[in-house]
Amino acid sequence: MNGLQKHAYALGMIETIGFPALIAAADAASKSADVKVASYQGADSGIVTIYIIGDVASVKASVEVGADAAKRVGQLRHSHVIARPDNHIIQMVFPGLLKKEQSEKKELKIDKPKDWTKNSLQELRELANSYKGFPLSSEEISSAKKEDLLKQISKFLAEKGGDK
Repeated sequence: MNGLQKHAYALGMIETIGFPALIAAADAASKSADVKVASYQGADSGIVTIYIIGDVASVKASVEVGADAAKRVGQLRHSHVIARPDNHIIQMVFPGLLKKEQSEKKELKIDKPKDWTKNSLQELRELANSYKGFPLSSEEISSAKKEDLLKQISKFLAEKGGDK
């Protein structure tokens, strides 16, 4: 799942006492449906929680299966699914996630072709990945040499008139 789009996902939580029950719940949940076990969080007294994201139906099914697995292995405290959580909830649970998505949207601005040679290979790769319709795939960009990227970016911008 590439980013959390509003109204396109659910947040599931399974809270257990003890790590073995948590691992059993995470394993069962991730195998039962197309979901991602996004994180876990520990609290005092051995209370641990896993967070699961995916589409609403998949998260509901995986939380149910994960909760059953936690009961078999240890102690299940609670489980819950929030369909289409508000961004404030996501910000609270995953503080860095929305900031990361916002920083990914920032554009790397390089005004003149002569400036490109001063930028690092990583910056050029980020620039190339930011262009829609860029002729190289992400895999090709990640393995391209600096000189090749400079040529491809120049050619791409010349064909597109410099606009993204």
